[in-house]
Amino acid sequence: MLSVHYQPMFESFRDRPQSAAAVSCTMPKELSRWTPQIDAARVKQPYDAFLVLDVEATCMQGVGFDWPNEIIEWPVCLLRWKDRSPKGMASELEIVDEFRSFVKPTWRPELSQFCTSLTGITQVQVNLAPTFPTVMKMFARFLAQHGLIDPRNGRPLQRFCWCSDGPFDVRDFVVKQCFISKIPMPSWLKGDVLDVRRVVSVWAATRERSDNQQFKTTSTTGRQFRSLSIPQQLRVLGLGTFQGRQHCGLDDTRNIARIVIELARRGIRLEPNTSINPNRRWQWMGRQGEVLECHLF
Repeated sequence: MLSVHYQPMFESFRDRPQSAAAVSCTMPKELSRWTPQIDAARVKQPYDAFLVLDVEATCMQGVGFDWPNEIIEWPVCLLRWKDRSPKGMASELEIVDEFRSFVKPTWRPELSQFCTSLTGITQVQVNLAPTFPTVMKMFARFLAQHGLIDPRNGRPLQRFCWCSDGPFDVRDFVVKQCFISKIPMPSWLKGDVLDVRRVVSVWAATRERSDNQQFKTTSTTGRQFRSLSIPQQLRVLGLGTFQGRQHCGLDDTRNIARIVIELARRGIRLEPNTSINPNRRWQWMGRQGEVLECHLF
């Protein structure tokens, strides 16, 4: 039987034993190394750290993002600057730690076969996992240990920014999960988010015009641009292929972290570009925690 650790991964991932019993996804041998395409460009960076997140959630074939998905994997890569000056100039990010836990769903605890095939997450893994409120407490301890929040009240002690592939992870999945779990959204999760996909997609669409200009993550041209998947983002940035298994939350997160590291190296200012509304509601939401199934179909 596969043994999965649900405790936060406080040790450096570089020193962690490469055991299939400890992590169910394959650890790439060269997680954040790539052939440089351009020289590093230092710009003023406003954030001290970045939390890269790519959740996996319950799903059924044929349903969209309006479904009451429940989070079943919470993986985060913590990035920090290696070369940030007292004035905030920096270009080199690195992964300093990771957190990963599976999560037990409570509204519909049985995973669909489609969900297991897509994510690789099994019924046994979620049955043995803690529920979402417990995972949030575990993760808060992880943040406190790294000096990001005050352990007493959750107040941020450093400037950190959430990063995800698209706006969905925090804007949709976390907000829905907090409702289903009957908990308020943690204060350290309420900040705006850096949508990495949007940054790379806009950059790819405008790179010829912006070669000699400083690119900002909040810039928009008013033009249509093609939304790039994680493998496509890696290719357009010259980072090679996706490392690991797609739709394994931890592997997705690690590859998004590779992209964020490369954006920093290219001199792109990393800052939020997606707003989050913790009070957002869907039609199927009744009283706190109540899913109105009559509105699902």
